[in-house]
Amino acid sequence: MLAYQLRLAWLSLKRNPILSTLLVAAIALGVAISTTFVTVHHIYSGDPIPGKSDRLFHVEMDSWDPDRPFDRNHPERPPYQLTYRDMKGIMTSDIPTLQSGMFIAGLTVHPEGDLRPFREDVRMCFADFFPLFEVPFAFGRGWDAAADAGPDPVVVIDSATNDRLFGGIDSVGRTLRIEDRVFTVVGVLAQWRPSLRYYDPTIGPHNEPEAIYMPFEFVRVFEIGTEGNLRDWSDDGGTSFESFLASEAVWIQMWVQLDTAEQRAAYASFLDAYVMEQKAMGRFARPLNNRLMDVMTWMREEEVVPKEATTTVVISLLFLLVCSVNLIGILLGKFLARAPEIGVRRALGASRASVFVQHLVECEVLGLIGGIVGLGLSVAVLGLINRLLDKGGLFALDLPMIGAGVGLSLIAGLIAGAYPAWRICRVAPAIHLKLQ
Repeated sequence: MLAYQLRLAWLSLKRNPILSTLLVAAIALGVAISTTFVTVHHIYSGDPIPGKSDRLFHVEMDSWDPDRPFDRNHPERPPYQLTYRDMKGIMTSDIPTLQSGMFIAGLTVHPEGDLRPFREDVRMCFADFFPLFEVPFAFGRGWDAAADAGPDPVVVIDSATNDRLFGGIDSVGRTLRIEDRVFTVVGVLAQWRPSLRYYDPTIGPHNEPEAIYMPFEFVRVFEIGTEGNLRDWSDDGGTSFESFLASEAVWIQMWVQLDTAEQRAAYASFLDAYVMEQKAMGRFARPLNNRLMDVMTWMREEEVVPKEATTTVVISLLFLLVCSVNLIGILLGKFLARAPEIGVRRALGASRASVFVQHLVECEVLGLIGGIVGLGLSVAVLGLINRLLDKGGLFALDLPMIGAGVGLSLIAGLIAGAYPAWRICRVAPAIHLKLQ
């Protein structure tokens, strides 16, 4: 029966190709725009590290001013970064499977040859950073714990920096001068472009990952501060770099991997014990407020999905609705023009239900054709967005989004065709039989 109705729908569409093309184009435009912006929102709000996001935890402790909260709008929240001394203190724990404190710095690279020195973003981190976030390597690997302790003059660079400085070859073992030190390249990253820089959204979750990665303790060698967010409530009067490291300034992100519930419970107890120890020393005057937030909870807390992305999804869906509603009048006129034909069919025994289903199937065929065209347009638009924002292939249709596009096209066909199909199925056959 369905095959027969599909055949009738196809014959009806072929009967008036210009009108059918107009209907398909309207649905295709609505589906293309809505699918594009739904996909952008889906990419931004999706799990950036599937299969592991529930085992990675962002660490927070409330070392802030006892007289005022860190966030006045959300007084229950502790600072989202740690002090240097607290990061070093909790890094002594052997409970996490992997752990790393980190921050973003800005250092000057002095390349060999005719290339001019340039300023580059550097991620100061520990050896566990790379397995912690499953960072892929094209050549070599990250450094080890011994290099952290040194600290040894080693770096990992991304593929773009490797192309720029070494022509894209395997540069492991080559040297690179940063500031006044010569570093050895131990690893080159493969293409790594997470949908969001979830591990550090403090200066923009949509920024690219850093170009260079360096052992954390070079912070003391270079006496560098963060290029990211820093806040301090204390006034200890010190002006030296060591006094800065010992201050109450919060500027370091801390992540741990806890694979089991037992690990999480043990680590939470460890943090509580650490804070109570610090309280005994006169610090952490605020109530105990430690947090371990997995990746998705952390993303929601930081509201990393742009409000514009959510707004454009709503607008695009409303646009699809407008496109569908505007087709109601066209389809109504088209269906009522064949009222004499429907009257004869009804007189020969066709039920109202069969007439309704036949015309609704025709509308859904229109919707599906429009959806296929719209998905093709959406691929082109997403490619353009990738080029304009230099996002590589970040924004692309995956199976859920293809399914969403097909679903939206069927909904558009239903909205556009339900009322016209209902009207035509209620045509009184006697009126038209008199005219035959």
